[in-house]
Amino acid sequence: MILEIQSLDTIEQTAQKFIEQIGNRTVFAFNGKMGAGKTTFIKSICETMGVKETVNSPTFSIVNEYEADDGKIIYHFDCYRINKIQEALDLGAEEYLYSGNLCFIEWSENIAPILPDSIVNVDIEEKENGSRNVVIG
Repeated sequence: MILEIQSLDTIEQTAQKFIEQIGNRTVFAFNGKMGAGKTTFIKSICETMGVKETVNSPTFSIVNEYEADDGKIIYHFDCYRINKIQEALDLGAEEYLYSGNLCFIEWSENIAPILPDSIVNVDIEEKENGSRNVVIG
């Protein structure tokens, strides 16, 4: 499935369409170049789900935890700084990934060996006109 983010003015509509596609899937790898909009789109998804806390990139903490309006827990990972899989294991990443809660992961390739087989790839591609395609695989 391909969704489009035409601009920041319409990102909430795209986030809503993404949420409608989640179903019973829980672990999502957001892929794209630096600056493609991974964090911005995850922030919009979380806000659309009713997260009240400030949603930002967990670059230094590696993982942030949010609670949606319906009480669901959302884990937001930024694995950019993880150099060895042991670092992810030390922070308990497997417990988060296999918890049954939503997990949105940036730079998932850095923790590939511990990702579940059921992971859903979400590729964000910047287009020449500044819009983004969100390809859900």
